[in-house]
Amino acid sequence: MSIRKSAAIVAIAAMAFAACGPGAATSGPTGGSATAGPTAAGTTAATACKVGVAWSTFQEERYGLRDEPGIKGAVEAGGGTYISNDAKNSPETQAANVATLLAAGINVLVLNANNPVTILPSLKAAVDAGIPVIAYDRELESTKALFLTHDNVLVGNMIAAAVTKAQPTGNYAIILGDKDETNPVFLRTGMAQVLDPLIASGAIKIPAGAEQNTDGWKAELAQTEMEQILTANNNKIDAVLSENDNMATGAVAALKAQGLDKTVKIGAQDGDKFALNRVALGTQVVSVWKDATELGTAAGKAALELCKNPDLSKVTGAVAAKSSGGLDIYRLLLKPIPITKDNLQVVLDAKWITKEVLCNGVTAGSVPGC
Repeated sequence: MSIRKSAAIVAIAAMAFAACGPGAATSGPTGGSATAGPTAAGTTAATACKVGVAWSTFQEERYGLRDEPGIKGAVEAGGGTYISNDAKNSPETQAANVATLLAAGINVLVLNANNPVTILPSLKAAVDAGIPVIAYDRELESTKALFLTHDNVLVGNMIAAAVTKAQPTGNYAIILGDKDETNPVFLRTGMAQVLDPLIASGAIKIPAGAEQNTDGWKAELAQTEMEQILTANNNKIDAVLSENDNMATGAVAALKAQGLDKTVKIGAQDGDKFALNRVALGTQVVSVWKDATELGTAAGKAALELCKNPDLSKVTGAVAAKSSGGLDIYRLLLKPIPITKDNLQVVLDAKWITKEVLCNGVTAGSVPGC
């Protein structure tokens, strides 16, 4: 219920913004402001393109280790300039950070939003300045932002499919992301595609209180939630669906404290190194790999295109879609890959992780790749 409530709040705030913002669209998405001033991105050659990235947090290892090098590399390879800052999971800090980027004379804003509602005034400030916006990895309810991410509904589906294959019956716990974001909604929707028929048949049950949102996607909060779920159910939990690898770390810690880390099946996403090692060790069934470097590269290339032409619809790969709140937007989705013990070679071949890190503590020859 909290997810649906959150999505409704986001949608209401977004509709208010879309209705009162300058040049608000009523029949379809648009790119940039029609009254852009002389600093508008559309008047700037790609070689003079300054791309500003407002990061939500580097708490998850992927953003600093994978996403940022992808964006920075693509922008600089195209002759542009990359600048960024980190909000450290603070909406107030991110608002100030966006203001700093705008004052620095950026031509495109890549916004990895910390809070999808409170950041809307900052998005509006960019749009008013004629600066096109990319909503990076986290949806924003605005017709003025290109949503660029992996297909998170498919990610949720893949997590649930892998875990239910390993554990087709029993009590399931679900560790959800931050209730104020829309990605948890996408992921949960994908999980439901797999879970609902099994719940209807009685094969799987989600006990009361065994589905929890996690503020800031924090591992320590996920650990506390998992401990409470185990206590409430006398440790009778057979599987856990976690909406990312960081929270799975907390859940696994709670399971390990009860001697359950090798028996309870858990799945998550992001392809974090520690999670892939757990997949190799057998304490995590799946980590859905979203090649964050590929996503960053796509954002960098899209930003360079927007420097030449701020029309969101003209970005290579962008397609018309509906946002969670029903707005007409453009989005660009990349496809994820579920990594299990059977295809670990995929991340090794991609040089996403070294064999030494992946196979740490793993018995040689026990799984492909190790």
